[in-house]
Amino acid sequence: MVETIVGWLNTVVWSKPLVFGLLFTGISFSLMTRFLQLRHFKEMIRLMFQGEKSPTGISSFQAIALSLAGRVGTGNIVGVSTAIFIGGPGAVFWMWITAFLGAGTAYVESALGQIFKREEEGEYRGGPAYYIEQGIQGKFGKIYGLLFALVTIVSVGLLLPGVQSNAIASSMHNAFGIPTWIIAVLLIIILSLIIFGGVKWIATVATAVVPFMAIIYILMAVIIIVLNIQQVPALFALIFKSAFGMEAAFGGIIGAMIEIGVKRGLYSNEAGQGTGPHAAAAAEVSHPAKQGLVQAFSVYVDTLFVCTATALIILISGTYNTTDGTTAADGSPRLIHDAGVYVQSADGSKDYSGTAMYAQAGIDKALQGSHYHFDPMFSGFGSYFIAVALFFFAFTTILAYYYIAETNVSFITNRLAKNQNKLWRNVIRVVLIGATGYGAIKTADVAWAMGDLGVGMMAWLNIIAIWLLLKPAMHSLKDFEAHKKQHGTGKTAIYQPDPKDVPNATFWLEDYPKRLREEGIELPKK
Repeated sequence: MVETIVGWLNTVVWSKPLVFGLLFTGISFSLMTRFLQLRHFKEMIRLMFQGEKSPTGISSFQAIALSLAGRVGTGNIVGVSTAIFIGGPGAVFWMWITAFLGAGTAYVESALGQIFKREEEGEYRGGPAYYIEQGIQGKFGKIYGLLFALVTIVSVGLLLPGVQSNAIASSMHNAFGIPTWIIAVLLIIILSLIIFGGVKWIATVATAVVPFMAIIYILMAVIIIVLNIQQVPALFALIFKSAFGMEAAFGGIIGAMIEIGVKRGLYSNEAGQGTGPHAAAAAEVSHPAKQGLVQAFSVYVDTLFVCTATALIILISGTYNTTDGTTAADGSPRLIHDAGVYVQSADGSKDYSGTAMYAQAGIDKALQGSHYHFDPMFSGFGSYFIAVALFFFAFTTILAYYYIAETNVSFITNRLAKNQNKLWRNVIRVVLIGATGYGAIKTADVAWAMGDLGVGMMAWLNIIAIWLLLKPAMHSLKDFEAHKKQHGTGKTAIYQPDPKDVPNATFWLEDYPKRLREEGIELPKK
């Protein structure tokens, strides 16, 4: 009964208006910002390594690592596999397009996260709930902000952690034969040690793990590509031809190809879903546009680098299948879930980890079929590598989920029950740890569907909000570009908003100017 209801709600929430609404938003914001993702590409990279940080905030690099921790997860393996499985190779092209356009959306929501951030208990806090309440204002803004916060807490604190831990446990069990209950216990212990340390511990772990694993993962893809370099030009041609229905084998599924490519691209890079602004708001920067540009670059890393690496491994193997998502080649019903393809064992258990379809049918066969003809005994390496990579990717995603959940718990408790902030923060820690452990030992069919539902609801609420609050985000970009034009660099840009435009941006109107004066720094005249 519950699965039926959740499934129906998912068809409503993740309907075409949301999928193409997010795509339309990306196109519109890219045009309005005059394709900042191209014009400021060098600036994005420079700002990413700029070393601003304080006892209150984290650095831009830590913030992007924390953001990528949430973005780079099972979606980069299972999501890409599903996209190709349903939409064919052309779905990869639409994932690229979605990432490119999504950079504009990522800038807007992340800049808003910075503009309306608050200092709470010695840490910066921000995100959609904050900019909805402070930006929209009034009773409607408060109710809207609380609604987003509640939906987010349920989604990332209760529903989604189990999906990630289930992928970890399944892949580890398949690759190394480790019982899932042992993985569950280890996850609970490690997760407890980290999340009780606060946002700085989480950011530190994410900074160390995410870049390292992303680089290792991409290097593996590069090795496979080099070993199969003769196939690569034809594969890119296949992607482009099938993207527009020019390839006969995929011409009949162009509608499904575009939709699944857009949906999986958005599910992977999360631009517009409201998760990125939480990490963006925690950064110590002198201008919101700086972190907005850094977060826009994170979309490239996630989809254009990591997802492309996955896609090329699958295509090089030549073992991928294509379906309309509901039937198999022989016309029989295909076991497929909206959250991704799963493999059903003889005992009825379902594996969502993606290793069965991707690791063995991808890496192993790509290596064995290379020009260098690896020994067949090399078979199985793919599942080992993906199990380890998936462990780190999915685990850091759980850490990012916790940070997002904690931020929204603080948002609610600081307004409704100030003396109970610590209590409810510990409650969400216990809930998330419990959901993580439970997901590792159970096949969470309903949790996948409910997780999708929560993310979809977040996207609906956030996309409406950023359209309503577009003006201050655009003004921040214009202000940053004016400074950059005058001084030749945006490094020294300091944000001084007009109180009439953002009357509730108390950090930038009061706290930051006060700090600079105390440090003996004179604010430039406007």
